[in-house]
Amino acid sequence: MSLSEEQAASLSAETVVVAAGRPSRDRDAPVNPPIVLSSTYFGTGPLGPGDRGYGRYANPTWDPFEQALAQLEGAALPGLLYASGLAAVSSALSLLPAQGVLVMPSHSYAGSLVMATELAQKGALELRTVDITDTDAVLAQLAPADGRPASMLWLESPTNPMLGVADIRALTTAAHSAGALVVTDNTFSTPLVQQPLSLGSDVVLHSVTKYLSGHSDVVLGALVTSDAELHASLLHHRTIHGGIAGPFEAWLALRGLRTLALRIERSQASAAVLAERLSRHPRVGSIRYPGLDSDPGHERAKAQMKGFGSVLCIEMAPSGGLNGADAADRMIQALQLWLPATSLGGVESLIERRRRHTAEPASVPENLVRLSVGIENVEDLWADLQQALETLDG
Repeated sequence: MSLSEEQAASLSAETVVVAAGRPSRDRDAPVNPPIVLSSTYFGTGPLGPGDRGYGRYANPTWDPFEQALAQLEGAALPGLLYASGLAAVSSALSLLPAQGVLVMPSHSYAGSLVMATELAQKGALELRTVDITDTDAVLAQLAPADGRPASMLWLESPTNPMLGVADIRALTTAAHSAGALVVTDNTFSTPLVQQPLSLGSDVVLHSVTKYLSGHSDVVLGALVTSDAELHASLLHHRTIHGGIAGPFEAWLALRGLRTLALRIERSQASAAVLAERLSRHPRVGSIRYPGLDSDPGHERAKAQMKGFGSVLCIEMAPSGGLNGADAADRMIQALQLWLPATSLGGVESLIERRRRHTAEPASVPENLVRLSVGIENVEDLWADLQQALETLDG
């Protein structure tokens, strides 16, 4: 591959997303890595280090993306690509010992919460959910005076969908003191905005489906760690449980990664503009966006992030005889440019009322609307929001 760890460390992340994972510079070699479509590889005798052997063990098309993501996150080992974000969640949870204690944000990705809850119901683990923005409350769950210490702390920051900001360094330090591993879902921030390994996390998780691939056309997940023992355990879980990525999806994800810096720059700038304007709109009851000075997570975000992300949430105020949830639904139906769909992190701007999903925690307000800001012209996005909000007047 074209970038060594030393070279990647000396370059800006904006350059690494473009340069990492390139083929060697042999004469007439392709500039971009090819797609390798093979389920098996030539070989005889026992498999040795570096041997591919079979398509469930490895694929050359995974390698460039896994190297690029590791270099972006500052990891000493290649990343691990999975068939989906939830396949990566499953692999990360496999690091828990039998009946271990998992501390997880009460507001976090619904799929992660559902999986952890189901495992707890089967007796595979003990689940403790907590407001991840309340550092003292998290510390109490990590090492309670009258209970077992935690085996794993699961972090999201900002959280999905409430955009709460955790003090990552303080929590990872406390978790390690309690003997717990720390897994951080960095999907919302991406490594261009936040690097959890540098803040003490042991494993970083991504839904590659979102910002990293960036075009709403693949479903993938990834894990990154610098710990050789954890890496070997995660690789074994992926191999045995079969949550592997397709080569074409891996190739698409790497192609999408190349424009990550430009997409993040544009979408973050637009999100800041929209958040400020929405915060003053009479039809908006409240807003969550770490980039606003008034946001409770603003100072923490400034301390540990290089930006504030491209997702914001609003709570719709009652309007025209409608409660907040119905007002949100009507506003969304009136939009022409924003797409009413789930997911986030693509080039297109997406919007949805989160409690339409039955798996969403009941503590998420019924009238909460999540906006994923894309790369369209910000004035066009604002004009569409304005006209949709105005339909609530009559």
